[in-house]
Amino acid sequence: MVNPVQLEEAYTQFINNLSDYTPDGIIHVDLKLLDEMGLLSQDQMESQEDDEQFPHYFHVIETSDKVTLFNHQFAVWIAPQVIDEEPCTLTLIALFEDETPNLELVFSTSGVYNTPKFVLKILRHFLAEVIDTESVISSIDNLKP
Repeated sequence: MVNPVQLEEAYTQFINNLSDYTPDGIIHVDLKLLDEMGLLSQDQMESQEDDEQFPHYFHVIETSDKVTLFNHQFAVWIAPQVIDEEPCTLTLIALFEDETPNLELVFSTSGVYNTPKFVLKILRHFLAEVIDTESVISSIDNLKP
């Protein structure tokens, strides 16, 4: 089982050194990104009704500054922020490797995209993307002699 103290320490380390852990930067959610993800198409919106269950099961820790979701595979921190006087939400996604969370990506939502509905849809998309990427890496590693 994941240690909540370890999760808090990892979050503090990540958030205080975001530029070190996200060399490609923070992914800012906008209309173009949502379109590229297919989250704006009518079919996509209809297939993912609001009452649809999230495809991953997580333990939840809620504190005054963030919500932490974790399971055996992922740690996710959803943290409301105010940057340049604009409310936004930073979402950090870490993958567990040998019981240690390794930050995979960070995305930021603001303005009309800063709603729980959009944050969860985007989170669902990125979790699937991380799983797919890890599967490809694993299959490549299995091909090595």
